[in-house]
Formats: sequence, structure tokens, C-alpha cells
Amino acid sequence: MFAASSQNDKDRRTQRLYFMLFGVMTLLLILPVLIILTTLVVKGGPALSIDFLFTNPTNGMTAGGIFPALLGTIWLVLVALLFSVPLGVAAAIYLSEYAPANVFTRIINLAIINLAGVPSIVHALFGVGAFVIFFRFGTSILAASLTLGIMTLPVVIVATRESLQAVPHAFREACWNMGATRWQTIRRVVLPNAITGILTGVILEVSRTSGETAPIMFTGAAFFLPFLPQGVLDQTMALSLHLFVVSTQVPDMPEQLPFGVALVLIGIVLIMNSISIAFRMYLRGKKKW
Repeated sequence: MFAASSQNDKDRRTQRLYFMLFGVMTLLLILPVLIILTTLVVKGGPALSIDFLFTNPTNGMTAGGIFPALLGTIWLVLVALLFSVPLGVAAAIYLSEYAPANVFTRIINLAIINLAGVPSIVHALFGVGAFVIFFRFGTSILAASLTLGIMTLPVVIVATRESLQAVPHAFREACWNMGATRWQTIRRVVLPNAITGILTGVILEVSRTSGETAPIMFTGAAFFLPFLPQGVLDQTMALSLHLFVVSTQVPDMPEQLPFGVALVLIGIVLIMNSISIAFRMYLRGKKKW
């Protein structure tokens, strides 16, 4: 009959120790998220109402709603997505499917990685110089969204490139053997099988775009506007900047109002992410491999 040796007992204790260690580390990662969400719901929940979501701020922003900031955030996210997703996906297709493995390609990849590490305030200054002054868009939704798009472009490129390279090379060879061109192979086989990874990059971009403050502070967002934006060349309010203003710049602010703004901002991110995740799961379920 097999009897566990002292070494077996030691290995089992070590395995149990690492299991507990990794479990505790995972819980420590989740714990701050739960504390933040619970705090926002408890302190910001009483502020939420239909009027809060769909009316303008009043009385020096100490009362009323957040509709201009809510609408402005949606404007900024959508325009940034329209700019960065097609450009990022196209760049990733080139780097993954067409670019030769040489020094120039490695420099481009290094530049993309470095761009992801640039502080957001530096992106803001770039946006002022490039879009507000040079292209003469002024402080507008377009300038702010392009700045956000540039800032989040590396996320889309890296996520798309990794998902394209995860598609088995045998799929491409099978298409080429059937006489398909490289572009036909990409369009018919590679992209459909990489769409879930591309959506992951889009989810990350939405989360970051909707919560950034510094890049839009100098390029398109205003502390307060008495009117709603009518186009991409107008200024707008944004939830992230509005949260900063009501938390730090407005005296005699009711306590629940900043928490309510933060709760709405988190809610928008969670709703957009949930829609993308559901769509990604639907597409993953249709995969045949």
C-alpha cells in the first residue's frame, strides 16, 4: 500500500500555502473595488433621480442635475472611438499581417509601447498644440476627443495585434492554398476570429476615455456651460471634470452630489463594458475552434 513520505507531506503543505497566498492576493485586488462601489452606492445613491440625470445644474452647481456633463461624456467617448478604433485596427493589421520583421517595425512597436506610458497631462499639452492651435479646432469636442483617441490608441493597437497573432497560422495557409489573397484572408478569416480580442481593447478604451480629466481640461471641456453642444466644434461639459469641479471648486456642496456624479460615471463605464462583454461572449460562442 502506498504511504505518503515526509517529502509528499511537505509538498502538499507548500501547495496549500501557495493556494492560500494566491487566493488572498486575489481578494486584496477585489476588495478595493467592492469598497469603492459600496461607498458610491451608499453615499451617492440618494442623489440619483430622473431630475438629477436629465436637468441642468442650478444654483452655482450645488443643485439640479448633470445632463450637460452626461451628454458631453457620451459625445467625447463616441468621437474618440470613431477616431481611434479604425486607425488602431488598421495599424495593428499592418504590423501583424504585412510589416516585415526588421528594425523599422521594431522601432514602431517600441514607439507604441512608449506612447502608452506617456502621462495624460502631456497628451493634454500635445492636444492643445496639435488640435486646438495648429489644426484650429479650438477648444471643442473634436479637439478633446482626438486627444483622447491619441492617448488610447496604443491600447487598441496592442489588443488587436495580439488577437490577430493568436489566430492559428494554419488558417491563413489554408486560405492561401485555396487561392485567396492576403487581404481576402484577413477580411474573411483572420478578423472574424480575432474580433473578441479587438472588443477587449475597445472596452479598455471606453473605460479610460470616459474617466480622463487632464486631456480634456485644456482641449474641450468646460467647467460650466449654459447650453448643450450642437456639434463637434462646440465645447462641452464632461462628467470627469464636473466631478473634479463639484468636489474641489464649489463651496457648500451637498455631500451626496459628488458621490452621485461619481456613481453615474462608474455606471456609464459598467454599462458600456457590459454591452461589449455580452457581444464578445455572443461572438465567442459562434467560434468553431
